[in-house]
Amino acid sequence: MEQTTVSAHEAMPRQEAAIKIPYLVKRNTLLIALAQAFVGTGNQLVPALGAIMVVQLVGSASLAGLGTSILGATRFVVAYPIGKITDTFGRRVGLILGLMLSLVGAIGIGSAMTVRSFPLFAFSLIVFGIGVGAGQQLRLAAADMYPPSRRAEGLGYVLTGSIVGALGGPILVSSAQALAPRIGLEAIALAWMLVPLVIIPGLALVLGVRPDPREIALNLPKYYPDYAPPARAAGDVANNVDIRAAVRYYPNLVGFVANLTAQGNMSMVMAMTSFALSCHGFELSAISVSVAIHVLGMFGLSLPLGRLTDRIGRRPVLLLGAILSGVGAVLVAVTTGYWEITAGTFLVGVGWSCVNVAATALIVDNVNPQVRGRVIGVNDALAAVASAVFPLAAGPLVDIFGLGAVGFFGVAIMLPPIAFLLRLKELRPGKYAHA
Repeated sequence: MEQTTVSAHEAMPRQEAAIKIPYLVKRNTLLIALAQAFVGTGNQLVPALGAIMVVQLVGSASLAGLGTSILGATRFVVAYPIGKITDTFGRRVGLILGLMLSLVGAIGIGSAMTVRSFPLFAFSLIVFGIGVGAGQQLRLAAADMYPPSRRAEGLGYVLTGSIVGALGGPILVSSAQALAPRIGLEAIALAWMLVPLVIIPGLALVLGVRPDPREIALNLPKYYPDYAPPARAAGDVANNVDIRAAVRYYPNLVGFVANLTAQGNMSMVMAMTSFALSCHGFELSAISVSVAIHVLGMFGLSLPLGRLTDRIGRRPVLLLGAILSGVGAVLVAVTTGYWEITAGTFLVGVGWSCVNVAATALIVDNVNPQVRGRVIGVNDALAAVASAVFPLAAGPLVDIFGLGAVGFFGVAIMLPPIAFLLRLKELRPGKYAHA
């Protein structure tokens, strides 16, 4: 009898994996993925150009990470409030609000670079950063629409949309470089002025998402007739709408720590990559291509990594991400060749992708849809702290010890999530043995 029970238990994930995705969910997924593609084109201008813009405005390399840090700080401020908005009014409302703020911020940044105003630059970047922070709920919208056995796959579909953004970034910069002399504007300023051309289509796509992903999450059996929700005990954390209980749950803590360190490491490397390449004499267009390759690492493997996460579990993919992030940081910091540095930033992107997909799936596995926005907001707020602190720490490290110190620091910060992951008990993908 025990052997029969175990066989049925093991067969359940395979049976759930065969559940067909309804047309309505496919349609919403496509719209969200396309929106992610348009939004990603504008978002990558901060890592691509942020350090250069700050140095131009304030004349100090020690503040090279300031632009990325401002972006991280604003994400911290907005993460929980936007989660509250999406939990109350739906994911679409939060996404639309974020896109509108990004539109205003991009125009302001372009204007600031035109008139050489650091206060206007900082204010506009704050507005833009709030919009970007709200856009983080795109991945939650994707996870909401899929059952646990295909949840990471659903995330992969949407995050893969940022590949177009990776390709669009260099096109945006190259177009600005070509047009700038004709209209008498600096290329960096014009690049930001062109960002609304990609944000407005993204806004139209989000408006077309119906029903709201939160509605689907609350009624999965309605949209997946073949899906049978797992039986849950009365005290199961996934039934609880108490945010404090969800935050204290050990698997969620693992997701928070892994995401915090991977995001901090990536932000630091992104801020320093453009600076390092610039110091080695590479042109703006080459730097933009390197950052685009990094973004390809972040999102290009999202779908296969999502499927891998659903197949072998969240824990192994998180461990892989931590290792790749550390190795990539070393390559960026200690090498001088264009392709060696670019390979390092690509590996950091892949490592972040592993953590982003697996940690998001892990958290959503264990959180009630009614509070998911806020718990993901807590996760994003913690990651935003790292995004703000680590790039700022990198500047003094470079000034005092040289660029190589950033690589060793990148390895050190990936050790805590590995320690947390070694204690995580994942019985099967999406199922955890923790009280």
